[in-house]
Amino acid sequence: MINILVTGGAGQLGSTLASKLSNNKSTTVVIIDNLSTGERSKIPNKSNVKFIKADVNNYNDMMSIFAAFKFNYVFHFAAVVGVERTLENPINVLDDIDGIKNILSLSKNSGVERVFYSSSSEVYGEPFEIPQNEKTTPLNSRLPYAIVKNVGEAFFKAYKNEYGLDYTIFRFFNTYGPLQSNDFVMPRFMRLAMNHQPIPIYGKGNQTRSFCYIDDNIDTCIKALYENCYINDVLNIGNDVEISVLELAKKVINLTNSKSEIIFLPSLKEGDMSRRCPDITKMKTLLGRDLVTLEEGIYKMMDYYNTYTIQKP
Repeated sequence: MINILVTGGAGQLGSTLASKLSNNKSTTVVIIDNLSTGERSKIPNKSNVKFIKADVNNYNDMMSIFAAFKFNYVFHFAAVVGVERTLENPINVLDDIDGIKNILSLSKNSGVERVFYSSSSEVYGEPFEIPQNEKTTPLNSRLPYAIVKNVGEAFFKAYKNEYGLDYTIFRFFNTYGPLQSNDFVMPRFMRLAMNHQPIPIYGKGNQTRSFCYIDDNIDTCIKALYENCYINDVLNIGNDVEISVLELAKKVINLTNSKSEIIFLPSLKEGDMSRRCPDITKMKTLLGRDLVTLEEGIYKMMDYYNTYTIQKP
């Protein structure tokens, strides 16, 4: 029997990961989440999935959990996320360093074989080149969230050098899906459009992003585990089709047959990077299939929202 820990398992990424991992009946998945932003409703209701409400930043909480289970692998996805949320709560973001240290210390002392870390495209800051490559792009962001992710990456590499603890670092670019919280761009645009409400955009909407559907993200993560790939390495996970925020809003309005208008708000003072587009050569090789197109992903979300009563934003 394989025991896998997923921290932050009540969020979009962690819950989807836990659900897919649990399809292997010889695997027990333990989810830890303090439910500060995660939701119980997202946790898979399966016999081989166990949920424990705990704070990964609390060493005593985590020590007892590691003592109770003999984890083979750990996916550390727990973090304060979202640009606006992290700018408003920088101390909470910095506290996440404690969680990183707790996971690494307990993993290296309990025989964990490999730890997977959810880093972020935010570590790249304003790009020096497009697409953004794992090795050649300088890491220059000054935002608290990005700094913590960068410090986290350094901790993982240091633990490998000092203690031999294997790791894989995922640098996630914008990932979207039906279970994503409403304060992120795709579900917010979708819900506003489907309710024919105005869609707000910061600045002129020229800033670009690339949007990765949740299944492409999680399938890549799981393949990295089961195929023993990118051990002690960094992997961009995202989509390499770049689109402006304004173009995204127009596409959502068009595909949902919405009567929504686009309204323009003042630009954010900080945190709204001008471009995002990853080099996903390594991801494509590992995934071994075509990625979900933006149009396909939007239709998948529409089907989900229409099946489960859509809430007004």
